Amino acid sequence: MTPKRVLIVDDSPTIRALLRTMLAQDPRLTVVGEACDPFDAREKIKVLLPDVLTLDVEMPRMNGLEFLEKLMRLRPMPVVMISTETQKGSAAALEALSLGAVECIGKPSFDRLSDTFANLADLLVAAAGARLRGAETRARVAPATDFNWNGKIVLVGSSTGGVDALETLLSGYPRNCPPTLITQHMPEGFLASFARRLDTNMLPQVELARDGVLLAPGHVYLAPGGDYHLAVAGHEAPKCRLVASDKRNGHRPSVEVLFDSAVPLANRVVSVMLTGMGKDGAEAMVRLRRAGARCLAQDEATCVVFGMPRAAIELGAAERAVSIGSMSRAVLDLCSGNGRSAAQFSSVRRA
Repeated sequence: MTPKRVLIVDDSPTIRALLRTMLAQDPRLTVVGEACDPFDAREKIKVLLPDVLTLDVEMPRMNGLEFLEKLMRLRPMPVVMISTETQKGSAAALEALSLGAVECIGKPSFDRLSDTFANLADLLVAAAGARLRGAETRARVAPATDFNWNGKIVLVGSSTGGVDALETLLSGYPRNCPPTLITQHMPEGFLASFARRLDTNMLPQVELARDGVLLAPGHVYLAPGGDYHLAVAGHEAPKCRLVASDKRNGHRPSVEVLFDSAVPLANRVVSVMLTGMGKDGAEAMVRLRRAGARCLAQDEATCVVFGMPRAAIELGAAERAVSIGSMSRAVLDLCSGNGRSAAQFSSVRRA
């Protein structure tokens, strides 16, 4: 495989050197250059033709968000943003993802370099081959108005590209949506800002999951990350559980932990696998489906990275592949008392 060409854009010489050193250890990548600000980056993109950029959010002369917006409008290419995990930095990171960045990672600190860079090489390789999002994949869906809950709960796993995918999914939810638990791979410092963003822009109440909270219609629970995985427990009165344990499949929170926790109540579950690299949750989705859950995966055409959904489809875990624009309707149909089947929607095709 020809190594993917990386351009590092950061105003800090220390960070640039650190990134170059770390990335040089992976034969799948070659750092073709460095830029100290967006103006420098613009000229080097023309000459060096990188496959993927790392881009700092906060830079002099032009901030990273302004440069990203111009880049995506004039010369779209895969970008991985690097941001501080402060409240201000988290808001900027989420804005960058909405503008078209493939992923955002926390700015490295010297006391946790191994954690920061553990998946960076894989991320850059995946980003270099990512499907850039156009207006169609970022389109929002009108909220449903005819929902009659049948008692099922929804479990969602997502990773790279998940910010847009989740916003599209939840934009189609009514105020009385089915209880929904989400594990999104994202730095802990960004998750609270993401929950606030979703809560502000969506009809249901979106919050970081808290241990012991009973699931209720009209609520969406987002895994808080940090030292905890999100799980669900209890058949008659399901509740959120925060499980302190090691990473699973390289992630904490892990989709596999969430999906596996729901196997005992599978007949009340609709599970959804959205865009993301790797295969976290795919094997657990197999177990869910065998136990009686309904299982959907995002289709390749609307995924930023067709990794986790591909794994679910290839293992036979997903009964159908659904475009992200049709996912909310398909999910709500399976959670509705109106008796219709997701197969009745022309936009839902067999995997």
